Amino acid sequence: MSIPSVLVLPGPAQGHVYPMMNFSQKLVENGCKVYFVNTDFNHKRVVSSMVEQQESLDESLVKLVSIPDGLRPEDDRTDFVKLFDAILSTMPSMLQRKIEEIHLYGEDRISCIVADVNMGWALNVGNKLGIKGALFWPASAAMFAFQCNIPALIDKGIIDSDGLPITKKTFRISPTMPVMDTVTLFWSNVADSINLKKIVNSLKYCAGTTHLTKWWLCNTTYELEPGALPFVPKLLPVGPLLRSYDNKNVNARSIGQFWEEDLSCMSWLDQQPHHTVVYVAFGSFTLLDQNQFKELAIGLDLTNRPFLWVVRQDSNCTNKMTYPNEFLGSKGKIVSWAPQQKVLSHPAIACFVSHSGWNSTMEGLSNGVPFLCWPYFSDQFFNKKYICDELKVGLGFDSDENGLVSRLEIKTKVDQLLSDENIRSKSLELKEKVTCNIAEGSRSSENFNRFVKRLKE
Repeated sequence: MSIPSVLVLPGPAQGHVYPMMNFSQKLVENGCKVYFVNTDFNHKRVVSSMVEQQESLDESLVKLVSIPDGLRPEDDRTDFVKLFDAILSTMPSMLQRKIEEIHLYGEDRISCIVADVNMGWALNVGNKLGIKGALFWPASAAMFAFQCNIPALIDKGIIDSDGLPITKKTFRISPTMPVMDTVTLFWSNVADSINLKKIVNSLKYCAGTTHLTKWWLCNTTYELEPGALPFVPKLLPVGPLLRSYDNKNVNARSIGQFWEEDLSCMSWLDQQPHHTVVYVAFGSFTLLDQNQFKELAIGLDLTNRPFLWVVRQDSNCTNKMTYPNEFLGSKGKIVSWAPQQKVLSHPAIACFVSHSGWNSTMEGLSNGVPFLCWPYFSDQFFNKKYICDELKVGLGFDSDENGLVSRLEIKTKVDQLLSDENIRSKSLELKEKVTCNIAEGSRSSENFNRFVKRLKE
């Protein structure tokens, strides 16, 4: 039986690249080769973040390759409308050319394309070249159901054809699923109606590619989303997709990160008592203004607890924050990027102050860590509601009349969360349910094995 060569194409963002890299490493562990295709821009970031860690990547089994995204080097990649316009006009032909190059000059023939749902156009490229495909969804099953039901939501008068809420109300996609709110639709922070229409049309187009494959894969578990998964029975949970670390190599870094991980925080955590550290990390996109940054800094001081705070300081982070004069920070450690999965599995961690991105949610749940949710954009608002109201393993912050989360609110919620034994026990209960899916014979594991078996046939 020959080794199947799989081309993996993530969406052009950290929260999409990382889970698909974990998925790719799992493919390799199960006897596949992977061509991991980033945009040129993100490929450079991934390679530079690896520093001297190339030895942890077996290049005979995972090849990092790239194609242009259609934008200039100086263009803003956080402008998703502009980025996806450029991608749709540039990348399909570039991907086809890349595959033809692999077939012409390499020893492999691509047998399957696994594309992020938001890059679903790649399945059309595969069809043209006679290559089967699969779709990968890096967010929750509930959000997949939502995206696939945009046309139905328009028909039902919940949103208009531009994606704007027709009324401010809650709705359910199905009776088994959690309530959603039109005020927190994941594109609700897009102010420009022309761009909003483009986003909605792009989402509808991507959802329209699902008929090109019967393999829809998702980083979730049956136990975590028992309401959403029956509504989309073709969506196969293969989560939690966690990095496999070699325990002998304490300096191993994650592959697929845009920034180099600061491993010094692990030895710092080793010095802290168990269940005492407040871990604060808002992912790759969240930007706080100076006032909110100040309140957070002083709020962490007020908790009088050790804290590990991730504050991005990189060339792509344009709003450099200034620490307030009254900020002591003496009990804490600040890093520019952390090995998050390792951090959350450390016994010193007491809670996770998070933007509630799905990868962070899965990592926190898999380690039994309670959440303090501070969503910024996209599906994070729904994830917060799910964590707090459905799973009951976290609390949210309340803003004041100026939209600011105050220092006292931060201290109060940290104290409230860490004194709540019920939340702590629910978190540990859920950890057992979620992580049992990693074991051989579990439902997620069986779904993954069926997919690999199909690749090898």
